[in-house]
Amino acid sequence: MKFRFSGKPVVKGNLEGRTLVSKYPLSFLGGVDPNSGRVIDPDSDIKGESITGKILIYPTGKGSTVGSYVIYAMKKMGTAPLAIVLREADTVTIIGCVLADIPLMHRVKPDPLSIGNNVRVMLSGDALEVLE
Repeated sequence: MKFRFSGKPVVKGNLEGRTLVSKYPLSFLGGVDPNSGRVIDPDSDIKGESITGKILIYPTGKGSTVGSYVIYAMKKMGTAPLAIVLREADTVTIIGCVLADIPLMHRVKPDPLSIGNNVRVMLSGDALEVLE
């Protein structure tokens, strides 16, 4: 059975991928190793996980504006997430996704944090659809 979430696209994209969900805000500066794509924040519930090629779902971003450039650098190095889905987008994540052309959706209802890890989803327009 498919389940549909709806939200506001900030950077549009049409793609399919697997989820990685964190219950906590994430900083790309100091919270993620841009060279490997692994979460290194010691307080993160997804510490050690790779965000590379995943549809990364978390509540909102945190941290320094340099995080925008980390997102951009990750895209150039091939370690970036496929897309980002947030409860509420923050300026740092918005700018990073715009610079790197990474699809970004926020204000998603119902709560996207309810989607499990490694779930196949499709992001298209204002919809996030669970495919399995």
